[in-house]
Amino acid sequence: MARVICIANQKGGVGKTTTAINLSAALAVSEKRTLLVDCDPQANATSGLGITKNGFAQSLYEGMLGKADAKGLIVASAIPTLKVIPSNIELTGFEVEMVSNPHREQALKKIIIELKSAFEYIILDCPPSLSLLTVNALTAADSLLIPLQCEFYALEGLGQLLQTVKRIKRGLNPNLSIVGILLTMFDKRTNLSYQVAEETEKYFKHLVFKTMIPRNVRLSEAPSFGKPILLYDAASSGAQSYFELAKEIMSH
Repeated sequence: MARVICIANQKGGVGKTTTAINLSAALAVSEKRTLLVDCDPQANATSGLGITKNGFAQSLYEGMLGKADAKGLIVASAIPTLKVIPSNIELTGFEVEMVSNPHREQALKKIIIELKSAFEYIILDCPPSLSLLTVNALTAADSLLIPLQCEFYALEGLGQLLQTVKRIKRGLNPNLSIVGILLTMFDKRTNLSYQVAEETEKYFKHLVFKTMIPRNVRLSEAPSFGKPILLYDAASSGAQSYFELAKEIMSH
């Protein structure tokens, strides 16, 4: 039965999609049957794995509206053990169409329940907002991974996300836990990165992953080639870091 991990932070540019793509790839390369679900209408996780708009007939949008069977949404990737449920801009319509539906927060959970037995890990990539799509992902997940960039104001807004998690635990998903906080864009050359890491560890202690994702040019280049870092440059520090993160998650 799959472990379902939601990757969320309402701040943009913190490395959510980079983490979703590369953690999924690292788990898959570690011979774990992995599914990446792109819950963001911007569809960066979809294109970052080389899946084009013509590469799928149905997207997460049709699945969440109940117009398509969950298994029919799955698309193959370049890694045999990594499958994807793609997204596209149509997903922006989900919130409007479901606004009066009393079960609107459970739409993704229905899909995930159908697929849990076929995978060992299901990774949910969220949009950069605390929208109905993010609430759906938090409701469907077992645990939450929070990427946090090592930059000024990194911890700002984290309180809001943690309040949302509390509300979801109270009303929609009492078993939701935080698997960890992942420090991203760590730059060894700056004091600021070390300060942010220190501050985060002071507040969140054991919740902070030992692995930190460095600032890495190869990591930022990989999506434009439609490849996870492991296929683009397996020797890079970015690839090694995501392998280490996958090991930490598998040992949890």
